[in-house]
Amino acid sequence: MLVRPSDLANRIAGEQQPEMFTMSLEAARGKAREVIDRAPLGGLTPVIERWRQLPDGRIELSVRHYPVAD
Repeated sequence: MLVRPSDLANRIAGEQQPEMFTMSLEAARGKAREVIDRAPLGGLTPVIERWRQLPDGRIELSVRHYPVAD
C-alpha cells in the first residue's frame, strides 16, 4: 500500500521497496547491528532508512538497498 507521494515515485522509477521489520527492542538492536556490519552484496549496500517505536514498545524499521558508489 502506498502511503506517501515518494513511495509512488519510487515505484514508478522501479526502485526496490524497503524491507520492513517489526520486533522487540532487543531484536531490533541485533537486526540493526547485522545491517550495519553487512558487506555490500551484488553491488548493493543495505541502509536502515527509518525506524520508530510503536505504542506497544516494539520497534519498526525499514532497510533499503542502495547501489554502491564507484
